[in-house]
Amino acid sequence: MARAGSTLLFLIALLATPASAAEVTYPAGSRIGLVPPPGMRLSASFPGFEDRERSVAILVTGLVAAAYAEFEKADSAEDLKRQGVAVETRETLTLPSGKALLVIGHDAEAPGEASKGASKNSRTWLLVASTPDMTALVTARVPEAARGAYPDAAIRAALTSLVVRPEVPANEQLALLPFKMSELAGFRIGPIFPGRAIVLTDVPSPGEKALVPSITVTMLPGTPGEAGERDELARSIFRTIPNLKEVRITESQPLRLGGGQQAHELMATAKEAASGADVSVVQWLRFGAGASLHLVGVAPTAAWTQAYARFRSVRDGIEPR
Repeated sequence: MARAGSTLLFLIALLATPASAAEVTYPAGSRIGLVPPPGMRLSASFPGFEDRERSVAILVTGLVAAAYAEFEKADSAEDLKRQGVAVETRETLTLPSGKALLVIGHDAEAPGEASKGASKNSRTWLLVASTPDMTALVTARVPEAARGAYPDAAIRAALTSLVVRPEVPANEQLALLPFKMSELAGFRIGPIFPGRAIVLTDVPSPGEKALVPSITVTMLPGTPGEAGERDELARSIFRTIPNLKEVRITESQPLRLGGGQQAHELMATAKEAASGADVSVVQWLRFGAGASLHLVGVAPTAAWTQAYARFRSVRDGIEPR
């Protein structure tokens, strides 16, 4: 009998668990997610959700943590008025992530339209949510004609379902790049510029100086037509690398990578501009059809041998999509 009672309690607990947590959807590469209203799907053109047929959109944006205090102090009515939105209500909420502000408004009437009985063309929702390490900004726009499909209660439920996850999964971040990476060589994923570039870096140990090995991979449009142009191109691109001084190029040569892919390697010594520390640098250009990969690895000279081997592993693990 006791076992049957335990089973019943377990089933009740399962049924009592909120379903919304499993339904939270995150735009690709974003830490901010929510439960979108029925009928809205992830957008392919911006970070958020949309119903294109009805011109309804929810946009999510991550800001620095300090931004929340600025929103608290700001005059929402004046700020939105400059964007053509008249504020109806402003309220303070408490979400699982922390404090939040919810501002609701509609399209402001242009001078002279009030006398003509102009309608409020769109409803605007603005949610600003505080978390310990970021501010989440969520904006929703619902045209008057779509309010039957997206009533106020549905939009409020979606916005207040907001969840901020601790981090974006690595495979999701890498999917934003225009190339595939099968080898990270122990590096941590740093900034990603969707559709263009990624920075991989080590994390300094406690008490260690901030200068650690890092490698940047960028997709560049175009490929030089003649092999003789590539050395000059490599040197020209190398001169744009920031935060280096007293640079001395020690090697510049063409190479062929796995599968016979044409490439160019340039190696140099330098000093980090901020600290004056000795660093070693490698630059690779991998030439493809219509585009090239630009890789730059920088490491303290004292740790160069191991870092260079890891940089090569990253380079050789990149494939076109």
